[in-house]
Amino acid sequence: MTTSDVLTHFDAQGQAHMVDVGGKSSTKRIAVATGRITMLPATLALIESGTAKKGDVLGIARLAGIMGAKKTSELIPLCHPIGLTHVAVEFEVLSAESTVVCKATAETVGQTGVEMEALTAVQVALLTIYDMCKAVDRGMTINGVTLLEKHGGKSGSFVAEA
Repeated sequence: MTTSDVLTHFDAQGQAHMVDVGGKSSTKRIAVATGRITMLPATLALIESGTAKKGDVLGIARLAGIMGAKKTSELIPLCHPIGLTHVAVEFEVLSAESTVVCKATAETVGQTGVEMEALTAVQVALLTIYDMCKAVDRGMTINGVTLLEKHGGKSGSFVAEA
């Protein structure tokens, strides 16, 4: 077994390359990713009240996540540019944990999946929250970024274990 048999972004000589998806059928593809940012309770209170100095933190982070999904192929060297048909970014505030959970869904009809777009949307949204609140809380932590599920394509569905 060679590296290219296991890791599709390497050719038979072990050189990085973009995977050829030209022979694949176009199918509906969906991916859902999640992640979280934990902060001081006072920082979360600013976000919830809408009184953060830079404005509507979650509204701006939502737009940033959508934009991040659209720019994924410009950020990840071997990622194919794809036509997204839908991107949704949602937030859940967990006051008791002083945490904001982000969930992103990316969809396309195409020859390659949208896992990277969903994961990028989550990362960019969470980084935007950090950027907008860093003046009051540089100790925020981003963690737990993971793919929850993906559907479509020849590899079928994946659903992460709970």
